[in-house]
Amino acid sequence: MLKIVCLVKEIQNALFGMGNPLLDICAVVDKDFLDKYGLKTNDQILAEEKHKEMFEEIVKKFKVEYHAGGATQNSVKVAQWMIQEPHKVATFFGCIGKDKFGKILKEKAEEAHVEAHYYEQTEEPTGTCAACITGDNRSLVANLAAANCYKKEKHLDLEENWKLVEKAQVYYIAGFFLTVSLESILKVAKHASENNKIFCLNLSAPFICEFFKEALMKVMPYVDILFGNETEAATFAQERGFETEDIEEIAKKAQSLPKENKKRQRIVVFTQGKEGTVMTKGVETFPVLKIDQSEIVDTTGAGDAFVGGFLSQLVQDKTFEQCIRAGHYAANVIIRHAGCTFPEKPDFH
Repeated sequence: MLKIVCLVKEIQNALFGMGNPLLDICAVVDKDFLDKYGLKTNDQILAEEKHKEMFEEIVKKFKVEYHAGGATQNSVKVAQWMIQEPHKVATFFGCIGKDKFGKILKEKAEEAHVEAHYYEQTEEPTGTCAACITGDNRSLVANLAAANCYKKEKHLDLEENWKLVEKAQVYYIAGFFLTVSLESILKVAKHASENNKIFCLNLSAPFICEFFKEALMKVMPYVDILFGNETEAATFAQERGFETEDIEEIAKKAQSLPKENKKRQRIVVFTQGKEGTVMTKGVETFPVLKIDQSEIVDTTGAGDAFVGGFLSQLVQDKTFEQCIRAGHYAANVIIRHAGCTFPEKPDFH
């Protein structure tokens, strides 16, 4: 009994995530709507001036659903769901507004049993993300608003918050946060590296690899596990001048980029939708679980769910093969539901 209690204590707050908390506004839209706002069918972008009206129009014109979102928050939520007990294995930091949407995010984090410590401010409203769904594609437009206001010195540096960072063993940050607070990412990444803990980063979107490559490369030496999908991997390769389009070769080259903590070899994990997932542990491709096209409801949270499933096993010290299996399972469940939502309990063995 004592051993079980100790294990529970050990795993609580063992997973730390930091990123952009957003309220997802999901709707099935038509091609005209995408064209009107210059959106690609399968993409992730930050909202510009021309997208401002889009957030109002999507609510007026289509049937919308609201879900607690933001890439990192989705992943830690899925990891907690996969683990079930104890609660609060995952800790999450990010910035919200003191408003109705912020209140919803706090409630949703609590329902998901994630220990969310938000930096709350009044200058900007809580961020939103429009998920425009057409068939099995989704185009994401994020209006960061409050999420963009995260301040290292006002939140991460506070003693009670930093204690939670120190408690963790596994750290996960989506590349999207590189646009918000590079200094916060570096503080966490260096802590992980100096203490031989595991720091994971996601490439997140082609625009991160292209327009925030300097920030990305500042963090790369601390990255123990790098996640991405096939389009992000291709853009990353292009920007780094890798002379190959082969995803396994790109993974190998990303793995061999300079690294601070020499005690851990970097692992690179690239998903490819319904094609197999590539992992550089001897470079292997793992087939995904089969699913009938008619059962796919929404692919919005698939990548986040894959990472969440992966992290749920990583934090329990399981093999990388088991981590991939759990990632595939979680993604397979999430694409059967709207947004990054899931049934009450997982059925993963």
